[in-house]
Amino acid sequence: MKKLINDPDSVVAEALRGMALAHPELRVDHENRIVFRGDAPVRGKVGLVSGGGSGHEPMHGGFVGPGMLDAACAGEVFTSPVPDQMVAATQGVDGGAGVLHIVKNYTGDVMNFEMAAELVETEVATVVVDDDVAVQDSLYTAGRRGVGTTVLLEKIVGAAAEQGRPLAEVADLARKVNDRGRSMGMALTSCTVPAAGQPTFDLPEDEMEIGIGIHGEPGRRRVPLAPAREIAEMLVEPVLSDLDFTSAPVICFVNGMGASPLLELYLMYGEVAALLEKAGVRVARSLVGPYITSLDMAGCSVTLLRADDDLLALWDAPVRTPGLRWGA
Repeated sequence: MKKLINDPDSVVAEALRGMALAHPELRVDHENRIVFRGDAPVRGKVGLVSGGGSGHEPMHGGFVGPGMLDAACAGEVFTSPVPDQMVAATQGVDGGAGVLHIVKNYTGDVMNFEMAAELVETEVATVVVDDDVAVQDSLYTAGRRGVGTTVLLEKIVGAAAEQGRPLAEVADLARKVNDRGRSMGMALTSCTVPAAGQPTFDLPEDEMEIGIGIHGEPGRRRVPLAPAREIAEMLVEPVLSDLDFTSAPVICFVNGMGASPLLELYLMYGEVAALLEKAGVRVARSLVGPYITSLDMAGCSVTLLRADDDLLALWDAPVRTPGLRWGA
């Protein structure tokens, strides 16, 4: 195993120390392993809290800041944060307007966020993201997994909270985004969890996994390695089959799983865009890059979000986080 680490047991703590030094505009609670926006809590604003296992960077800590999350809890690699972390995060962002928990649909995340919501006196709403069309059930969850739509949801809902919208409206918006988003991913290689020291699964050089999750788990099926054009079809077709994307403009997100370079991701976006045009799907906005990763896995995922004028305006609104930044 070749990694830029000191000790597998201290990877998360040391990464958070480095993040705090690199981004002094954030506040990092090292004891509880929580990344806060520096001005949290913001009075009168709905607080947004998310989190999950580490290894998916920049999600979620890299999406903390104005226009996106108010706090993110960091678990061990591919392991849910514990309820105490979520309680501390919720209390730390409570500006008097309530708090929204944004939870990816993995059993540990869902259970621990539920426990945290019961332990705080703050008014809490919860939205569970479950956009992965690859599987109905997996080792990590009942129902569909929460993957790429999580990034788009955190950006859009973050903009709405920044505008001062009330908790009920922000929560309804989050559910709307989840209902309108679908994702599908693939892998060219497995990933290596530092504590394990070896790849999670074996994948020969001439094969690839279609329908993978973000925790190094194998996909829906293993198939021979194919050109990018054919891979794009394997990802786009299940997404388009699951929801009608021809009736409204879409946000198209081609995500890198951690090891695939932007050269390949932009090439993939070109193939995806061609397929969408042929299918009568109009792309209004795009995002390309490694935003929800699986350590050093090579591969990508495709997320489509059926948008409207409000969602596009919120997507375009300013955001200032380590992982996503544009506008004023």
